[in-house]
Amino acid sequence: MKKTLLIGICLTAGFPLVNASRLLVPQQYSSIQSAINAASTHDTVLVSPGIYYENINFRAKGIVVASTFILTHDTATIDATVINGSQPADPDSASCVIIASKVATTSLDTNAAITGFKITGGTGTKWNDEHNPGSIYREGGGILVQYLSPRILHNHITNNAAADMSGGMASAGGGGVRCGDSNPLIQNNVIDNNQGRYGAGIVFNYCGGTIRNNLIAHNTGGQDYGGSGLWILGVNSQGSPRWVINNTIIYNYSSGPGGGIRAWSTTMTVINNILWGNTATLGKQIFSAPAAITVLYNDIQDGYQGAGNINIDPEFDIINYYLSGISPCTDKGDSTAVNNDLPDPVNPSSAKFPSKGNIRNDMGAYGGPYCRLLSSLSTVWTSSGPETNMGPAPGILIMPNPVREEADIVMHLGKNNTVRTELIDVNGRSVRHFQVNNVSDGNCRIKFSRGNLSPGKYILVMTTDKKILATQSVIID
Repeated sequence: MKKTLLIGICLTAGFPLVNASRLLVPQQYSSIQSAINAASTHDTVLVSPGIYYENINFRAKGIVVASTFILTHDTATIDATVINGSQPADPDSASCVIIASKVATTSLDTNAAITGFKITGGTGTKWNDEHNPGSIYREGGGILVQYLSPRILHNHITNNAAADMSGGMASAGGGGVRCGDSNPLIQNNVIDNNQGRYGAGIVFNYCGGTIRNNLIAHNTGGQDYGGSGLWILGVNSQGSPRWVINNTIIYNYSSGPGGGIRAWSTTMTVINNILWGNTATLGKQIFSAPAAITVLYNDIQDGYQGAGNINIDPEFDIINYYLSGISPCTDKGDSTAVNNDLPDPVNPSSAKFPSKGNIRNDMGAYGGPYCRLLSSLSTVWTSSGPETNMGPAPGILIMPNPVREEADIVMHLGKNNTVRTELIDVNGRSVRHFQVNNVSDGNCRIKFSRGNLSPGKYILVMTTDKKILATQSVIID
């Protein structure tokens, strides 16, 4: 199949394609993997919107695999271009994406990149632990990285799992992303609703690298080693630093230690983040024993020692987790100029949306110089229809989920002024109901207390007199 030669073209920052080739899927190649097989170092596999039932492997090539997001910068393209790993040829090789080398390298090759996809349905790969030979784990539901240092940018990594321990597995982890012995850049992703017995969101196993401007939310697990948002162990052979910068790490649930971050036998810097609503048996937001971590200029629920840290409700916009106009996280990150938000081109003293306030760093995923619009939160919201020019369709969400004591029920009513929300048990009985009237902006947040409700599965149903608007599964823990 003929490649298309690109001369002197740069599709997007960080992807120089001078004298490289562009391989088009499906116009030239019927699958992403067939294009990868034909690609050479520095080539770009450019994928048009569609659903691709594949489990792709970079074959240790320093190539870019990207959706047309890199041409359009339209975040809708991300969720329209799907790598669905739910139909693997081999159930023991069921990661959606593998970027790995069989041997360790000293150069930490950063040529590989995956950008602009919804990555979903992966269940991980049977993997021999490089640091404990003979111990087999199931790793990397969404993305598995070993010995290479890719750029993982602008993806929606959702509803993947590394949790199956059948076949003699020691454990399973890295539901969203698992990186080992590498130095990756993980930036501007939404990583949500993944599962893992450790590191349900991200695993950094003997890695350096940077985790920056991501939304990491609603990941669950932690049964073995904790850490349902981030799980970070050890340092790589190059001694590269670990940076966790300007992320929003929220509503992750671990049945072990470290709901937001679990760090051990490592050093790292945690700066300008929001850690809120995470739950765990120990260290709901951060559990760092034993580890030496520097924690500065973060909003951390229940507080944390370190300069610039605060403990105040971040006051999110209730749909996209943007900061609201009254958020205490606006202009409260590290004031060093290198951390500044991008300036608004029309008013340079103000921050460019989605950052808020002036150009001092905003805590969380929507602050700092690398802030960008993120993909949609379609897996968080369960609604009756697609978004329109009137805004999102009606949707309902409960945070945190599972519910242990209290939670917030967040609703977007659309054009409906009056709705009824009921909590239904497995027998179809209504056990709680809430009436919501006359909400002028279409958005509403109400408090929910589990009270005497028994542990188990429930469904929140939002209705009008005529139809069901939205539903949301709920677990009472």
